[in-house]
Amino acid sequence: MDPVHPAPPPPPAPEDRAAEPLTEYVQRVNRRVRAFDRRRPLVWDLHLAGFWVVAALIDASGGWRNVAHSTDVPVALVIVLSLALSVPLLWRRSHPRAALLATLPAALASAWTGAALQAALLQLLLVHHIALRVPLRNLWWSVALVTAPTCVALARYGDSAGPWNQQLGSQLLSIGVAVLIGVTVRTRRDYTEALEDRARRLETERDQQLRLAAAAERARIAREMHDIIGHNLSVITGLADGGRYAAAKSPDRAAQALDAIGSTSRQALAELRRLLDVLRDDDQDATGNAELAPQPALTDLDRLLDGVRRAGLPVRTTVQGETALPEGRQLTLYRVIQEALTNTLKHAGPDATAHVALSYASNGAVTLTVTDTGRGAPGRPSAGGGRGLPGMRERTSLYGGTLEAGPRPAPERGWRVHLHLPEEPQQ
Repeated sequence: MDPVHPAPPPPPAPEDRAAEPLTEYVQRVNRRVRAFDRRRPLVWDLHLAGFWVVAALIDASGGWRNVAHSTDVPVALVIVLSLALSVPLLWRRSHPRAALLATLPAALASAWTGAALQAALLQLLLVHHIALRVPLRNLWWSVALVTAPTCVALARYGDSAGPWNQQLGSQLLSIGVAVLIGVTVRTRRDYTEALEDRARRLETERDQQLRLAAAAERARIAREMHDIIGHNLSVITGLADGGRYAAAKSPDRAAQALDAIGSTSRQALAELRRLLDVLRDDDQDATGNAELAPQPALTDLDRLLDGVRRAGLPVRTTVQGETALPEGRQLTLYRVIQEALTNTLKHAGPDATAHVALSYASNGAVTLTVTDTGRGAPGRPSAGGGRGLPGMRERTSLYGGTLEAGPRPAPERGWRVHLHLPEEPQQ
C-alpha cells in the first residue's frame, strides 16, 4: 500500500502570482505534478510511454531515423524494433530491470543490422530508473547491457561511423549522466523521506508526552481534590454528629458546631476555587497569568489541627528540631498529616486520640509519624483501596522518601503512618 502523502498546498491568489518568484512557481508546479503522479501513476506512465512510442514510430518512418551503416533494413523490422525499444517503458517504474532486459534483443538487432535507431537511447531512461529504484549493485550489469549494442556495432562495422574509442566513450558518458541523475534524485528522495519519518516520529512522541503530561496533571488534581474534599467533609461530618448529640442538652455547643461547619465549608470552597481557577482560561489577567493563592504549608498546620479538634478528635503534636524546608516538601508533609487525620476521623471510632510527631535532622531529612488510638486494622483503609494511601505514597516518592501505613503492633491499638524524607540533594 502506498504511503499517505499530505495534500498539496492551495495555489496562491491571482494577485499574489505576479510577485511570486520563478523558483517558487516552478516548485509549486513540480509539487502539483508529483501529487498527480502519486494519485494516478498509470495515467502518467501511459502518457509518457505513448509519447516515446510515437517518437519511435516517427523515427522508423524516416523523420528522425539515422541509418548509419545500412540502408537495406526492412521497414517492418524497423517498426518492430522501434516498438520493442519503446513499449517496455510502460513498466519502467515497477520493473525497470525486466524492461531493460526486454529491450536488449531489439537494441542488439538494431546494432547488428545497422539501423542504429535512436529509440535505443531510451535504454538510458531505464538505466536512470534502475539507479533510482533498485539496489545500486544492479548498475554494473545494467551498464554492461546498455554498452553491449555499441560493442556489437563496432565489431560489425568497425570505424565507419567514427573512431571506436570516441563512440564507446560517448556511450559511457551518456550512461554516467543517466546514473548520476538517478543517484542524485534517489539520495534527495531518501533524505526527504528520512526527514518526513523523523517529523512523524517527533510528532508521535510529542503527542505521547502531551498525553503523559495530561495524565500526570489529572492525577495531581485528583490528589488535591481528594485531600481537600475528603478532609473537610470528614471534619464537617464529625461536627454535624457532635452538634446533633449536643443539640438536646447544650444548644450553645450545637451553635458552636454549626459555626465550625460553616467556617470549614467556606475554607473547603475557597481551596476548591483556587484549584479550579488553575484550569480556567477566562480567569487570567492581562499578562496571561492566573491569580493563584499559595499551597498550604507547615505554617497552616495549626489551623488544620484546630479544625480536626473541633470535629471531635483530640490531637497533640511533638516537634523535634527546626529547619527551613522547601515549599514542595512542606506541602507533602501537610497533605500526609491531613490524610492521616482524615482517615482517623473516618475509621478510628469514638474516644480515639491522635498524635503527630515531626522530627527534623540536621542534614535536612524529615521524619513524620501520625498515630491514633482507634479500632486498629478492622475497617481501616488498605493500601490497595481508595486514593488516600496511594496519593500519600506518590507525594512521598517525588522526594525519594518512604511511607509506611498499617496497624500499630500489639498490644497497642490504632493505626500508624510513618514517613521519612531523606536529605535533599545538593544542586
